[in-house]
Amino acid sequence: MTHIPRFFPSIRNWLSLTLLPGLLAFSLAAPVHAAPVVHKVAYKSRVTKVKHTVQKRKAAVPSKHKTPTPAATSMALPPATPAVGALAGATSVSAAPDILNLKSRVALVVDQNTNEVLFRKNDEEVLPIASLTKLMTGLIISEAALPMDEIIRVTQEDVDTEKGSSSRLKVGTELSRGKLLHLALMSSENRAAHALGRTYPGGLPVFISLMNDKARSLGMKDTVYIEPTGLSSRNQSSARDLVKLVDVAHHQPLLRELTTSPSYQVIVGSRQLQYNNTNRLVKNPAWDIGLQKTGYIAEAGQCLVMQTKIAGRQLIMVFLDSVGKLSRLGDAERVRHWIESAANSIDRIDRMERSDRRDPIGV
Repeated sequence: MTHIPRFFPSIRNWLSLTLLPGLLAFSLAAPVHAAPVVHKVAYKSRVTKVKHTVQKRKAAVPSKHKTPTPAATSMALPPATPAVGALAGATSVSAAPDILNLKSRVALVVDQNTNEVLFRKNDEEVLPIASLTKLMTGLIISEAALPMDEIIRVTQEDVDTEKGSSSRLKVGTELSRGKLLHLALMSSENRAAHALGRTYPGGLPVFISLMNDKARSLGMKDTVYIEPTGLSSRNQSSARDLVKLVDVAHHQPLLRELTTSPSYQVIVGSRQLQYNNTNRLVKNPAWDIGLQKTGYIAEAGQCLVMQTKIAGRQLIMVFLDSVGKLSRLGDAERVRHWIESAANSIDRIDRMERSDRRDPIGV
């Protein structure tokens, strides 16, 4: 996924956002401040046809509520409110118009198969990414084909000195590489992730170098890794880069399995430890999630990346610097309902057109 187009190439998406808001089965939480730029000539015949169909069905939106034609000129936007990521030294840009009123400072939704951008908000902004880092950690480990049954001991070197976070994996704990990878990806276990990098052939410096080399090979130009856990705010990336990472990671069956595992138990000495997925959406039957990872440190805010199927489309979602513990999940839900409602509206239009071809009105 080397190129992400700037605007919707699909007439169906444009229709669902601009021409027929009165037919949508949902209500947006905030008014539309600006609409995507479209090429009117290419879409003229399709738009005229849909207008004619709606008028014949007497379901047209009243003229006083008609949505104006999308403007190609830029609008003056209020200054963006500084976020924790910006205060940490990340790149700052003006907030993009947000028709969904998302709580995340940065959001990007892309069709995985076509690269079509369905929604974007500050997608070029570079921010700390917290434990989203572990997705690259897992990718390096899985591609190295190291023995997953090899036993690794957690040492004092794996203890967090950056944030002072706690862990149930005490110093001296011994677990297989496969179990440590499972805990790192599913439950975001920091000592597990650090131990994986520390015990990589060549040690931690080699592992971090491989992380950055992999990022460059994927075209992740905004991305830098300092360590394998995400506890450092110097681990930074952009939504555009993270889409590329999620796409590649999704092709790894092991990463798909471990990131979407709802829960996992490990035996440590005489104790059985229960771990749960940090993303509760993996247990929600309304979601079809192929891969996911969450992240949080104060400098990054709440973060989430997912590969998921919605309305028959394989999508990649990225949410960065979201305010509130559950807001990143709420943003994902808002996007899902928006896409499903738009798809349903287009289906209704198609059925109306097919019905008109069979039974023309006024003949």
